[in-house]
Amino acid sequence: TKHDVDASYKAMLETALTRSDRGAVRLGIASHNLFEVAWALTIRDLLDAQEIMEIEMLEGMAPPQSRAVRNDAGELLLYSPVVAKQDRDASIAYLSRRLDENSAPENFLRALFDITPGSAEWERQAEWFRTSVRERHTVSKSPRRNQDRRNQVSRYPVDGSFVPSVDTDFTLPANRQWIEQAFQSASVFQPPLVESIEEVDAAVARAHQAQAQWQSMSFAARRVVLAQVAEVMEQHRGETLVVMAKTVGKTVREGDPEVSEAIDFANYAAHSTLAHENFIESGLTWTPHRLVLVAGPWNFPVAIPNNGLVSAIAAGSAAILKPAPEARAIAATLVDQLHEAGVPQDLVQLVCTPDNEVGKHLVTHPGVDMVMLTGSLETANMFQSWKPDMYLNAETSGKNAMVITAAADIDQAIKDLVKSAFGHAGQKCSAASLAIIEASVYDDPKFHERLADAVRSLTVGNATDFNNMVGPIITAPTGNLKRALTTLDQGESWLVEPKQIAENIYSPGVRKDVQPGSWFHMTECFGPVLGLMRAQNLKHALNLQNATIYGLTGGIQSLDPQEIEYWLDNVQVGNAYVNRHITGAIVERQPFGGWKKSSIGPGAKPGGPNHLSGYGTWSQHSLTSSDNDYAQVWRSYFTQEHDPTGLACEANILRYLPIDKVFVRCSDPTAPEIDLMREASRVTGVPLEISVRSDESEAALGTRLGRSSGEVKLRILAPATDELLTSAHENGVCVDTAPVTSAGRLELTHWVKEQAISRTMHRYGRLLNRTN
Repeated sequence: TKHDVDASYKAMLETALTRSDRGAVRLGIASHNLFEVAWALTIRDLLDAQEIMEIEMLEGMAPPQSRAVRNDAGELLLYSPVVAKQDRDASIAYLSRRLDENSAPENFLRALFDITPGSAEWERQAEWFRTSVRERHTVSKSPRRNQDRRNQVSRYPVDGSFVPSVDTDFTLPANRQWIEQAFQSASVFQPPLVESIEEVDAAVARAHQAQAQWQSMSFAARRVVLAQVAEVMEQHRGETLVVMAKTVGKTVREGDPEVSEAIDFANYAAHSTLAHENFIESGLTWTPHRLVLVAGPWNFPVAIPNNGLVSAIAAGSAAILKPAPEARAIAATLVDQLHEAGVPQDLVQLVCTPDNEVGKHLVTHPGVDMVMLTGSLETANMFQSWKPDMYLNAETSGKNAMVITAAADIDQAIKDLVKSAFGHAGQKCSAASLAIIEASVYDDPKFHERLADAVRSLTVGNATDFNNMVGPIITAPTGNLKRALTTLDQGESWLVEPKQIAENIYSPGVRKDVQPGSWFHMTECFGPVLGLMRAQNLKHALNLQNATIYGLTGGIQSLDPQEIEYWLDNVQVGNAYVNRHITGAIVERQPFGGWKKSSIGPGAKPGGPNHLSGYGTWSQHSLTSSDNDYAQVWRSYFTQEHDPTGLACEANILRYLPIDKVFVRCSDPTAPEIDLMREASRVTGVPLEISVRSDESEAALGTRLGRSSGEVKLRILAPATDELLTSAHENGVCVDTAPVTSAGRLELTHWVKEQAISRTMHRYGRLLNRTN
């Protein structure tokens, strides 16, 4: 029952009756709850206030009850949405939502089908009503949201418990005042460039020396420092947002969740050390990399680099941050915050190099054991061409699509599509670049009108203006982005044509009738441009979605459980989203990383349970082929779906799927490692091909790698030539140099690919049955 909690009907009527002109006030009571209506009429009659109160009901919702109320009340106002013909879809959506509300278990209208005076349902409804009347004045009138960034102090646990950070609620006046003050007081500092090879060598030497000391620190001590990192980053949230807005054009509404993600990475890295301690206690040996180079991006200049830095700290490694040129100032802010939190100065260093031979020297430095890259596929390929035996973990490009079927909630689909396509001006590797729409929806002009209206409603401008929803692009458009913003291909037309508003500021664009196999279908453009494709059915839509060389993120909008399951069984993406936007992965909930050429290297998803093991190597002093638990761990862990957060409103599942094939390069096919790999192949069902090292077999193995397809891995257990490694890189084969262990929880991660599925489990706040 829905009562006014501030005053009873009687109090409201008494106030109205004190007016000198009773006709100047009219009180409308809108309710379908007959107990509530009866109470209102009783109070009306008690105060003789018939002329100033009327009862209102929604037309068509409960006709018999409406007639009964009219007969008793003397009159009844029926109301209904009235819209122009072109807006009829919106009225249908409104009525559908009302039906959804009215069919909820707690709603009085649901009980009308079989309620009779004195029945069990009658008594239950009556008791709910009496309780609501009795307690209406005890309901708190204070805001339930009380966040105040101006004086908030955050503390994070030092025991490895993962406690996620909370985004800023900008609906609260205190928080709006807080961010306005931050913009008035914060300054931007541009760090100097490191422009000589000698300076790079000196930084690497300092890092090695610092790492030798840090490695001796216990995991417990590292957790304390990481908790301090999270707390310092929280304290400097406002400053970080200002620097991002002023340097890389990230709006506050986009930047604030990124700061939360960066904090979460620090806490999750600390949390991940608990599993490391357990593995060590079981007899395994952990050897961290001496030095990790983090080559950070400009589009997520805080969260993504921080993952690499705090993971290195947790693992026992040193780290150097080499930021994108556009993100030098925010990189300096980030590293300063780590140092303020107690991270040794030389353990984490900022080294800003130009993109010349000095930068190349740092990337290929023999003292760097691992390179963490977030950037384009072209950059990853370039790094590997410089140094074929580089241990590279890279999150690269994506051509991400959202499928919209005829069974979708079209209003919700449009909302999620626009958010996915144009957040941060489309400059997210996870952004929706394509919408693949089932024919019956695509052919409806109303869909295009509504999508165009939604896109045009976005406010576009400078990131320092809090009203703007879409900020600038990072630089003047060139190459693919310039073509996407200015040139249509054969058969295409503009649904919404992008316009240049100011320097580096473009309104979003939507291209209609993108053709299968066309340039825009296959090419990442990285900006505020969305392409629309027509699909005959869901199977056709999936074929179009899977046709690109990338497999980062993807989504589906459908209320049909069978369609959703079919899509999940066949989509080729590392992060799959159901009935929600496809950007904004959250640590632990949606570990982030792609398939196919959206991911380079053997690294597990950042924000997931296996990521920290990529920052070093696990080994065993004595290895026997019979001492393994592969089969048991495969059954109990890797074949199960994992949802660590257990949210009721959203399913966040991490699952493991076998890769397509494993090649192993070895010197001795009778070694215990090979026997263990044969057992892993048997348990997982992944085909294994063994190649014994020789000059003659080197070229032959390279040829076989070139003929392979799907998700293929090359395990290196014996020295390999640059030619073999180059062949693997060119053919999209992952090179994995990790030693083999008998611990199934570790070894079997090399035989699977990870997929994170995030699925909205409510409709307008009403929880769905998880079995559907």
